[in-house]
Amino acid sequence: MPHSTGFGQRKDPRTDRPIALGDVVAELLAEDTFRRGMPVATLRRAGPDVVGEPLAEATSPESLEGGCLVVRATDGPWGSQATYLAEEIRRRADEALGGGVVTRIRIAVGARGNRRSTA
Repeated sequence: MPHSTGFGQRKDPRTDRPIALGDVVAELLAEDTFRRGMPVATLRRAGPDVVGEPLAEATSPESLEGGCLVVRATDGPWGSQATYLAEEIRRRADEALGGGVVTRIRIAVGARGNRRSTA
């Protein structure tokens, strides 16, 4: 599969032959790096349905590892609101992903890299 030099860790050889876009996407989704990001992207698109419109504007799913969904809130009051609704958010997020995926929620507050977190 063709790829840029920024993907130096890729295992597939470079090629000049044409490849169907669907084949490229299928190969990318088979890789762990891309596959792990798909549930988070799904939850970002479904944000208002999962957490409601006001909370969706102040929070966003950040990662999903080992069943733990990290939701980042913009500030402390929104973090408190998300913590209060954590079980409802967990249930709805799990439902949006097909069930059996989200087992717990962790709320992080502030900009990414900020160490403050709750729940």
